[in-house]
Amino acid sequence: MTPEYKAEKEASVSFLGGGGIWEINYVTVIAPVAAFLWALLQTRQSFFKPYSIPAAFTDFLLQCGTILFATTIYAGAPQALLGLLLLPGVAVVLQPRVESKQTPRPPAHDRTNGKPKGSDEPAPSSELDPLPIKPYITTYRGAMMIITCTSILAVDFKVFPRRFAKTESFGTSLMDLGVGSFVYAAGVVAARQQLKAQSRGNTSMIEGLKTAMRHSLPLVVLGLVRLWSVKGLDYVEHVSEYGVHWNFFFTLALLAPVTAILQPVLRRLPSYGALTFFIACVYECVLYFTPDLKSYIILSGRKPGDWLSQNREGVFSFIGYFAIFVAGMGTGMTILKRESGSGKPDDAKGADPLDEDDEWLADVLGGSTQNEGTDSDQDKPAEPKPKQNEPKQNEPNPDPLGLIWIAQSNDDSVFLAKWTVIWFILSGWAMWHYGPHLFVSRRMANLAYIVWVCAFNTTQLLLFNLVERLMFPNIHKATDRQTERQRVQDATSRVMQAFNRNGLALFLLANLLTGLINMTVKTLHTSDVEAMGILLGYIATLCGVGLALDHYDISIKI
Repeated sequence: MTPEYKAEKEASVSFLGGGGIWEINYVTVIAPVAAFLWALLQTRQSFFKPYSIPAAFTDFLLQCGTILFATTIYAGAPQALLGLLLLPGVAVVLQPRVESKQTPRPPAHDRTNGKPKGSDEPAPSSELDPLPIKPYITTYRGAMMIITCTSILAVDFKVFPRRFAKTESFGTSLMDLGVGSFVYAAGVVAARQQLKAQSRGNTSMIEGLKTAMRHSLPLVVLGLVRLWSVKGLDYVEHVSEYGVHWNFFFTLALLAPVTAILQPVLRRLPSYGALTFFIACVYECVLYFTPDLKSYIILSGRKPGDWLSQNREGVFSFIGYFAIFVAGMGTGMTILKRESGSGKPDDAKGADPLDEDDEWLADVLGGSTQNEGTDSDQDKPAEPKPKQNEPKQNEPNPDPLGLIWIAQSNDDSVFLAKWTVIWFILSGWAMWHYGPHLFVSRRMANLAYIVWVCAFNTTQLLLFNLVERLMFPNIHKATDRQTERQRVQDATSRVMQAFNRNGLALFLLANLLTGLINMTVKTLHTSDVEAMGILLGYIATLCGVGLALDHYDISIKI
């Protein structure tokens, strides 16, 4: 790479101001719409059963191709791409439904209280997982990984709008949002380990710190490898992102150990979201009231031998990223758990779960199991049973607006809707002319950036959750683990599952391929057609590797 071309590359990603938030929303809503179209094809046509080559190709186009097109050639008109996605959905709805073969349920009299007859212990497959796999979370994380992997290479081509690239100091952009979303999603996943530790009664800070250090060590190694490769190969770097020596892998590596140290405090707090906002407000006050601190982070020179001045962006922005990580963990602590209304039989709407064998019992007794008694009793009209938690007549309703129910509900949709509204109100307040009137800054990861990232991610999770609830309402109503797993598999895109399962490994591969392509191709001088060909081959390679790893049941833990 010649010095002239390297300077041109650096200039293409420097001093950028980003774009509008609503444009970013239009582009990113492509992923939930594509998930909805995938669900229509699956539920009405069983298109992805079996998972043939045409099904895999369609899956790739829906999950990867739409995101790539939305961030490149359709960036100026994402509404047109939305229309192109919704039109096939209408056609699918108009087609007659293809009935899929259902696995017959075992006879009721072969089971006793949910256990196989003649067994003292329940079969392992009959015990429902307290932390079930939820397809909408898999889809959310897969979409986040796809848009991240796509953007880190696409930004090197002119077909990728400059307003989507990372901003220099202030502003909103797609890639700025992607960095925070990566951290938020990492927090959601980290909550699973915390929930497992709580269920085992293992709440020792020392054990948690050991586990966190073990998981962080590979990230430190990756950070050092990236540092060496950038410096040793004279690769293009944007120093104002994190600093001279710092990079994103070091930020990720520090999140888990810091969280483990603070875990005894976190367990005693009623709300992780409130803690996130508190950390963000304190950090913003420090930035505002400390003389010249903002100027130091953004404008001051980098003194040789002064490690802090050379890496100040990475050091100070870690506070904001930690707040985002805590918010993601708080979300995960709720949505990763089984909802209170799930795990009930499909046909048990309003029925007592102890009466699963009522039909068999009626056959044995030779009559109905309901309202058995004298003739006079049978002549009387049945008295309606009072609904649970329903206030008695002439008794005032303690929660007329439903606010207590909203606050205490563990329903995923209610929880995500609640926090989506909260984060949107806080982000509007933070950027409002009559509020602090802050400008979003990924470089400092300030209050406005934190609440914006949280609002976006809760909204995305809510949209994916609503798609799942609408199209696959019976996923977690199964009464045994095997049936539930089959339903989860049928409701999950293989492409999304592949990117979710080995996300960090594919992210590392994406970084390696990005470096290789940039060292061999003058990306800034390629035409849009050539650029799209390279990008399609690149994302297809990542997708193919992910599908192959998933097919052979390989999980690469980094």
